[in-house]
Amino acid sequence: MGRPTIADIAREAGVSKGAVSFALNGRPGVSEATRQRILAVAERMNWRPHSAARALGGARAGAVGLVIARPARTIGVEPFFAQLLSGLQAGLSARSVALELMVVEDTAAETEVYRRWASEHRVDGLVVVDLQTRDRRIAVLEELALPTVVLGGPGGHGTLSSVWADDREAMLSIVDYLAALGHRRIAHLAGLPAFQHTQRRIRAVRDAAKRLGLEAVSVPTDFSDAEGAAATRALLARPARPTALVYDSDVMALAGLGVAAEMGVSVPGELSVVSFDDSVLTRVVHPALTVLTRDTFALGEQVARTLLSAVDEPGRQVVLQMPTPRLVVRESTAVCAPERS
Repeated sequence: MGRPTIADIAREAGVSKGAVSFALNGRPGVSEATRQRILAVAERMNWRPHSAARALGGARAGAVGLVIARPARTIGVEPFFAQLLSGLQAGLSARSVALELMVVEDTAAETEVYRRWASEHRVDGLVVVDLQTRDRRIAVLEELALPTVVLGGPGGHGTLSSVWADDREAMLSIVDYLAALGHRRIAHLAGLPAFQHTQRRIRAVRDAAKRLGLEAVSVPTDFSDAEGAAATRALLARPARPTALVYDSDVMALAGLGVAAEMGVSVPGELSVVSFDDSVLTRVVHPALTVLTRDTFALGEQVARTLLSAVDEPGRQVVLQMPTPRLVVRESTAVCAPERS
């Protein structure tokens, strides 16, 4: 038997096709007993709505979309995204809403996916990550008028809803802590420079260094272990090498630990290491990493709830600030050793 149709269900249930349409789309026009009988027949026949027909009828797709414009290989080893996706799916599953995920190479391809999904009525809403400076995606998303929640902020998202945490305040807490330990040369291994959160962290390091009289440098990377290791090696090879390194991701921080061991630089005896995220990797490695911690799973759940609210109330903008990531001190940081003469 091929794909069952509304006509097949109507024949099996002994009702009109109109009654089946009313029942399947949750509209008035049939009694509750008839509705339940039709739904039971549809379930028994394993009927599923045709996406195009459903869109023409104004029904929801039952799915939301997330497109990530980063190298797929990098995403595959990034604990932050694993926890974020888990939280997103948990929040959506509570309403039986699916998450449609695509990984693309750049934001131009990402924008094309948004346009295609909107024209095909594939999703009811969108989650947008990695907000960029002067982000061209925002105008496109406003034009498409799909309910959208941007993970990131506090500004730059136009009329779209957003969920964000204060990256700047979090980074300032790291630099203040390292300065209190006596560190005067600090290097920040940052993420992609086009991202707003990368720029906020870089500015925070620069501003704190100026305020505290420190030498500080930020080195952009693509978040990968390879670039994290290469940047660490270059920094530790300097004649006046940094005494503290701050990494924008756990994967890079672990790569940096490996490079320090390779070069005979003891952590934390000669070098303090801090990571911006707090995955299980930071707790099982030796020495355990000092980190900024936050509940990324709960962040994903909140993004899901915010998006579902936007789908229920189109046009309503919500800007929600989550708790600032807090510093957790472990074994990878220590008082700065005196300079060798």
